[in-house]
Order: sequence, then structure tokens, then C-alpha cells
Amino acid sequence: MSYHLKIYTSASGLPESWEMVIGDHNIMLSTAYFRVLETSKPQNMTCFFVGFFEDEHLVGGALFQYLDFIRHKTFQKDEVWCSIRSFAARKFSKDVMILGNNMLTGQNGFYFDPKKIGTEHMVSLLDKAVRKMQKEVRKTSLIIYKDYRSEFFSFFQNGTHRNYFKFSVQPTMILKVRDNWRTFEDYLNDFSTKYRTRAKTARKKLEGVEKRELRHEEICRYRMKMNRLYHNVAENAPFNTFFLEENHFQSMKEHLGINFKVFGYFSDHELIGFYTLILNNDDIDTYFLGYDKEIQKEKQIYLNMLLDMAGFAIGHRFKRIIFGRTALEIKSTIGAEPVKIFGLIRHTYSVINPFMKNIFDSLSPKTEWIQRNPFKIDLSLHSDAKKAD
Repeated sequence: MSYHLKIYTSASGLPESWEMVIGDHNIMLSTAYFRVLETSKPQNMTCFFVGFFEDEHLVGGALFQYLDFIRHKTFQKDEVWCSIRSFAARKFSKDVMILGNNMLTGQNGFYFDPKKIGTEHMVSLLDKAVRKMQKEVRKTSLIIYKDYRSEFFSFFQNGTHRNYFKFSVQPTMILKVRDNWRTFEDYLNDFSTKYRTRAKTARKKLEGVEKRELRHEEICRYRMKMNRLYHNVAENAPFNTFFLEENHFQSMKEHLGINFKVFGYFSDHELIGFYTLILNNDDIDTYFLGYDKEIQKEKQIYLNMLLDMAGFAIGHRFKRIIFGRTALEIKSTIGAEPVKIFGLIRHTYSVINPFMKNIFDSLSPKTEWIQRNPFKIDLSLHSDAKKAD
């Protein structure tokens, strides 16, 4: 079989068959989402799309992102140690090429038609694409394969990837929607008394706050306030590789339509918080959110958002809700469980690679957390969950 690759700089140039072969299977690889990246990507990001062809037939596609860290402050807190780490990060990685999506958690960087190509051959084509990008677009100091499920690791143990360092920063938190959850009350009834009481207490604290889905025109109207609320959360994180543009949520709604949801929280007609969801076939991916930090403490806005996200998934019969890799412990209190994902990283200056583990550990933030289980003990369900993992 004869395979070849083509690099695209714009979604408008993608083949007509892109949606049917790739985009319909993962909205984060659709032309609509690529248009979002073109119109509202972070300032330090450049995106490219790669098509994989068997003869003249499209069989797969991938997303590559270049990140520039020269002017970006990676570590946010105004502390000497953070400034030193930001300086070291810039020296270590002036720019990075990522096979995957740095704005999302999970395996959202590629898709191949499984009827046309097997996993082992797929990995070799991804490697070919990495080398082509480095040669024809731009050579970067770091190359990263981002967010792969554990079953893929065996395919990355050949000679080509032996020089890469395997890393796993934090797991992604996923809530699997049980068949018996027909309503939000069904979900809460599966909680133990302790966690059901905790959820109901959080609900009471939010009394008087109006919650509603925002239409496109409201997203436009509140976009400056949403951006400020988003930065309240983003700038509190110790490690950040990008910041969203002010028009990002507006662009997401314009291009993804009903598959992008924005829910606002209002007190005295003032927006005090919001969260966003991406509907992706049977899954929901939680996206970015924001809130007033002072009111969050009083009203437990974040916990209520997590409960509302779970309620939306249950009410609309989705199978999973993917919560990402932040705030792990509180997400476990509403039933989300950790799923390990890994990545590969290599510096293009080969002398550095033997020391990659030490460098990576010194720059990457570590989070200690305790996994909670809010559900009543049910050995049969626990056994089924373990088998599914």
C-alpha cells in the first residue's frame, strides 16, 4: 500500500471527505473546531493539520500545534522560584511542537479509519508526520506526543521512539454515567449519606443565584466579563502554557453551534460564574470556566458547577463526562475516577535527552491528592468499573 501525507495551514484547504472520515468521529478534529483555532487561538500558538492518504483516499488526520514560550510566562505566581522556573523553561524549551491539542485533555490529536489502517502502522505514520513537520515547517527545541491511552504505549517502544521520555503528569478525571441514572436525583441517591449531604448543602448555598444557558448574543455581550472570570481561575494555576483570547468562547459558539454549551450563574443580574461544555458524540468534554473568587467561597460555585455538569450529562443521556486533569480531589467527590494517560517528549538537542527525567520533574508541577469515592459501596459495580478500565 502507498501512503503519503499532506500538510494544511488552513481548514478551508482540507479535503471534502475530512468530516466523513475524521471530523464526525471527534469534533475536536472537525473543520468547525479548526476554524475556532484559526480565529481565536492563543497568541503563542500556531496550528497545522495533516492528512494521511492511501493512494488518493483520505484515511486519517492529525493536529499539530507549535507553542512559543519566549514571551509567555509559564509559571504564574509572583514568586522568585516561579520566575526562576519560567526562565529555565524558556531556556529549555523556546518553542515546542505538539502532536495533539494543548487546550484539551485526552487523545484528541489524531484519528484514523480503523477499517483502513491498524494501530502499529498508524504510529509509524504519525512518526513520519512528526519528521515531515520538523523538516518542512519548523524545527523546534521540543517534540511532544500528547495524551495517549495506556494501551497505546506498547506501540511506542520501537527504535524510533526509544529516545523519547515517557511522562504522565496527572490522570484525566472521567465520570461514567450509569444506566440507572435517569435523573439527577437517581445520581445523588447512589451517593453515601456523607457526600449526598455535602451536595445538598452546596445546592442550598446557591439559592438566589440564577443559572441559565447563554445564547450566542449573550456570549457576545458578556465576553469581556467572561474573560475576566476565566483569568481569575487561569492565573491562579501554578503552571500555564497559554491564555485564551477574549473572543474564544464567542468563536466556539459560532462554529460549533449546539455542540458547544455555555452556562452562566447570575446574582442580582450580574454574571458571577460560567462553565462550558463540548458535546462530542457520546462524550461530554468539560472546557474552560470562570468565577468570582470571593463569591465562589461563599456559594461553593465550583462544586455546584461540577454537579450541574454531571446533571447535564445524565439528563441528556451521554455515556461519559471528561473532566480533565485539574482539581482532581474535588472531582473525585462527585464520582469522577482517574484514568492514566501518557505522553512522549524529546529534545532536539540529543545531549539533553539522557537528563530529560530530571529536567521534566523539576519543571512540571506535582499535585498530591486523595481520591474520594462518593458512592455507596457496591462490590458488583466496583468490579464492573475495574473491568471497564
